[in-house]
Amino acid sequence: MNKPLAIKLAPTNLSEVIGQTHLIGKGKVLTNLVKNKKLFSMILYGKPGIGKTSIANAIVNELGIRYRFLNATVNTKKDLDIVIEEAKMYDGIVLIMDEIHRLNKDKQDVLLPQLESGLITLIGMTTSNPYHAINPAIRSRCQLFELQELEEKDIIKGLKKAIKHEDLKGIKIDDNSIKLIARLSGNDLRYAYNLLEIAYYSTDDKTITEEKIKSINNKPVFFSDKNGDGHYDVLSGLQKSIRGSDVDASLHYAARLVMEGDLESLFRRLSVIAYEDIGLANPAIGPRLDAAINAAERVGLPEARIPIGTIITEMALSPKSNTAHVAFDKAIEDIEKGNTGNLPPHIKTDSTTYKYPHDYPGAYVVQQYLPDKIKNRKYYEPKTIGYEKNIKEIYDRLEQIKKSSN
Repeated sequence: MNKPLAIKLAPTNLSEVIGQTHLIGKGKVLTNLVKNKKLFSMILYGKPGIGKTSIANAIVNELGIRYRFLNATVNTKKDLDIVIEEAKMYDGIVLIMDEIHRLNKDKQDVLLPQLESGLITLIGMTTSNPYHAINPAIRSRCQLFELQELEEKDIIKGLKKAIKHEDLKGIKIDDNSIKLIARLSGNDLRYAYNLLEIAYYSTDDKTITEEKIKSINNKPVFFSDKNGDGHYDVLSGLQKSIRGSDVDASLHYAARLVMEGDLESLFRRLSVIAYEDIGLANPAIGPRLDAAINAAERVGLPEARIPIGTIITEMALSPKSNTAHVAFDKAIEDIEKGNTGNLPPHIKTDSTTYKYPHDYPGAYVVQQYLPDKIKNRKYYEPKTIGYEKNIKEIYDRLEQIKKSSN
């Protein structure tokens, strides 16, 4: 079977790895481990196509040590047992395990004692955050190394190396076409290699043009895992951008979710933002958001982008206030701590001394509502932002009346 170009271009040593200069290079941790011929169990994590497998293979190749490769999803407990027996036979082995976050309990129970004894040295790889997705017992026995996203210049560097490979003999491609492949790859080097190879073999004269590349794929690739950290990072980026009133970033992250087709997550997060971050500064935003969501659901994609883009722009540029939910959290915290007390007698159901506010001028009369234990407790601290400025004026006037009555 003819191996894909991406596999043939896999680094044989760390110096050939593209990117990850925070881990690889003179004086850097992985380079020094190899230099000192010492390997510890580790977990490499980061997005697809940025070098996890390349680094693992380069390490074992440079050290010239015995290793086996397993996938936590595909390989069985029996496969793991075979690796362990081989480790016993050779007094140790390196196990490279892809998708380590999917290692089930049975396999974990078999692997843990071998990691503890040092019989197996693990190089785990995952696209998930190991602090959330990997069993703590496994994690505590490994060093964690986060791989950083590749930049466009890294992808271009890899592509320029690839076009010199013997498999692409006679290739003709200009810098603009290389840049286009890099841009379409979404910083995934493996995808860039695959796109280059497909473009090469889909021509009749080995000439790759921008038009040829666009005919194969004209949509940029980006990492999307609806159940993984990348997805929640985008939602986090969306909320922080709206909270920070950066309309361009807000639209960018929303566009990622729309391109995923994940309108449900987008609408849920926007509903939270409307009340958590905008709140009383613009109370009308909640109903306006509901109207935009209804319109988007009614028309569907691609037209749904119109009400979505409109409401996100408004939310990003809206005045912001979190005072209401912060006040409510303080009230909940009091309840959780048992900081409560009995209701004042005059507001209980059978009270005969309750003063009915509507019977008084301005529909307001001073009387105690909180329990004696916390009667002076203040949860709400209004801001002078947007509509909340009007609420603060009312709040301040009522507080002044209370002080005057005392």
